[in-house]
Amino acid sequence: MREASHDNRTNKLINVFVHLAHGHGGQTWHQRYNNGQLLGINEPFPYGFHRAEEHSCRVIFSVDKAENPVEKLFRLALRLVLGFDFIHAWRNRKGIYDADVVWTYTESQNLAILLMFLITQPKQRPRLIANIVWLFDRWPKFPAPNRWLFRKLLSRADVLTVNCPASLKAARELVPHVRSELNLFGIRTEEMIRQQPPAFRHPIRIISLGNDEGRDWPTLIDAVKNLEGYHLRIASRKVRRRLVAGAKNIEIVRPRSNRELLGLYDWADVAIVSMKPNIHASGITVVQEAVVRGVPVICSDTGELRAYFSEAEIKYVPVQDPEATRRAMREFAEDDEARWAYVKRAQTRMGAEGLSSHAYIRRHVELSRELLFGP
Repeated sequence: MREASHDNRTNKLINVFVHLAHGHGGQTWHQRYNNGQLLGINEPFPYGFHRAEEHSCRVIFSVDKAENPVEKLFRLALRLVLGFDFIHAWRNRKGIYDADVVWTYTESQNLAILLMFLITQPKQRPRLIANIVWLFDRWPKFPAPNRWLFRKLLSRADVLTVNCPASLKAARELVPHVRSELNLFGIRTEEMIRQQPPAFRHPIRIISLGNDEGRDWPTLIDAVKNLEGYHLRIASRKVRRRLVAGAKNIEIVRPRSNRELLGLYDWADVAIVSMKPNIHASGITVVQEAVVRGVPVICSDTGELRAYFSEAEIKYVPVQDPEATRRAMREFAEDDEARWAYVKRAQTRMGAEGLSSHAYIRRHVELSRELLFGP
């Protein structure tokens, strides 16, 4: 492990290794970004972790090893059994052990690293900030042996970070002896569109995007299906076409490039994020993307997104209530100034010092310095 190179604690160099899912390594991600193949408002490098270099960090990303069919099958089979990708972490072990601190984006990566630490028992290992996304939401569905293993491994993490209050509560209940912290997720905000959108068109244009398991497509479709004066475009791989059978005003689209996806935001009058109850901040990326693109948002009130946006910034509707969704659409359609006020307030909430990838990564750096050098 390399020694920090500066005298001032806040300026000491930190060697960071960012371990990400296979297929999301730094080089792979950057190439797809440059080719316009990453859909959404993304960063040149994964999730903006490279921004830590602005805070005296040296950032190295995990590498995606090329695999033949047999190697891939073995890795995926073991991932299915364990519930996380151990082989991908093992292949990146040199970068992991050379670091001062390791950051992960989901539990599949941090559980794998923690198992590697348990197996190898290094005399000195890097500190690990283990981010949890879906694990606590899925916890009741795991077999008892998996829950036992996950709890045992997580108890060895230096810090657990989560992206919403309900996940923080679950973390502190399941592994109470491990420090857990809330770190609100944020996206790139440098290209915020701050101009007032045009008046609602006819028919009113609605978009809904996302592949998250927390989406509630039946409620959204029920709210809009064959509703006169409204046209809905759904961009998702998870919507079954039978759900929209007979709906003349709903279409499922498949953007093939980032230009096409951003074009959906530009086309829309309003974005709707319809969700089932969850404790992993489902929908937050799409909500933030819509805000950055200047599109007002109607969102299911699962509770977790209120840590990000207030009811003055996002129009919340009760969960699984199609009539409330229709009512919210009409309210936006009848008052252009009001819906633009929602957008402006939500955009004010975002930015380098608010909800953004900059703030998200800065918190990683702050936690890392506390772990390495003390509070």
